[in-house]
Amino acid sequence: MSALRQIAAVTAMNLRSIPQRLGTSLVIVIGIAGVVAVLVSVLAIAVGFNEAVKGSGRPDRAIVLRASSNSELSSTLARDAVLTIENSQAIRKDADGRPIADAEIVVIVDRPQKGSGTGANVTMRGVGQMAWPLRPEMHLTAGRMFEPGKREIIVGKSAAQQFEGLEIGNAITIREADWTVVGIFESHGDAHESELLADAETLLAAYRRDVFQSVTVQLQSVDSFDAFKTELTTNPALQVDVSREPAYYASLSETLDTLLTFVGYFVGGIMAVGALFGAVNTMYSAVSTRSVEIATLRAIGFGAGAVVVSVFVEALLLALAGGLIGAAIAWVFFNGNAANTLSGNFTQVVFRLSVTPGLIALGIAWAAAIGLIGGLFPAIRAARQPIATALRAV
Repeated sequence: MSALRQIAAVTAMNLRSIPQRLGTSLVIVIGIAGVVAVLVSVLAIAVGFNEAVKGSGRPDRAIVLRASSNSELSSTLARDAVLTIENSQAIRKDADGRPIADAEIVVIVDRPQKGSGTGANVTMRGVGQMAWPLRPEMHLTAGRMFEPGKREIIVGKSAAQQFEGLEIGNAITIREADWTVVGIFESHGDAHESELLADAETLLAAYRRDVFQSVTVQLQSVDSFDAFKTELTTNPALQVDVSREPAYYASLSETLDTLLTFVGYFVGGIMAVGALFGAVNTMYSAVSTRSVEIATLRAIGFGAGAVVVSVFVEALLLALAGGLIGAAIAWVFFNGNAANTLSGNFTQVVFRLSVTPGLIALGIAWAAAIGLIGGLFPAIRAARQPIATALRAV
């Protein structure tokens, strides 16, 4: 009999006996399912947060901050600096010849979270009239736009879902004055959906400020960035840093992304060790209960290689079953769930957990690795077991 036929025969025999060893086989399946579910769900937090934050930027938009500022909250830009920035020829103009650029102010307001009532830092952004052509992804889904000069705000859809008191018609107290919610907007699930938007000049007056914190611009093209950055950073009248939007938002999410990824792999790794020991013990038990059977097969001419491969295949299939179940659990119970966490601005960003095909593939790959490693030593034991010793146990 050829080697392949031997492998097929022994493997089929092993798989047919699984129902007789269902309890021990489920140890592998359930253990690995738990590993994959935890790993995928924790990494889905990191992926969802990254998608929300990095989705806020486009490569043909740039953000200008004061030099050495790592976020908008630590930046200040005087009005004359804003005018100088907006005069750059690298900025796209609208139909009326006005630069598509917006000087903005960012403040933090405290809002209780729905359900828990725990206070959270929510970003309130003051914007001008050019904010809408600058960010065409933003659009109202309910209510109306705020009116300049009035204490009115529009609320991101995610913020309205996560924080209390942000329904249309409600008034919230900011700087000892009531601001009325007049609209809800969405922006493809990016970080701006976690914000409150108001008229920049009205917000400056409320906070008794006369400086902006950032200027976001629409470039003539993606390739205009280098010229725009060089023009501003070499201007002696300005002390600014210039970044593409995606790079800026990526820098804000970098620390949390690293932490969440570490936690996912650390917790998953600890659980994987436990599942690995469970797989090894289960496969040792399976080999032990079939020691006479294996010895008989080898005595009538089946090679040790066929036995080794059959043990590997059984461990791998059980592990893959656990991996698929774990990935399905993560998908059903976590994918799309809303969550919020602190961003690099120390404000809450609302995002949705994202169980991507890549994470599912990663989880199944972990399951396969655990199964293969778990079947290694039992397979070696099955191949090396003396035939005569095993047959004497009959």
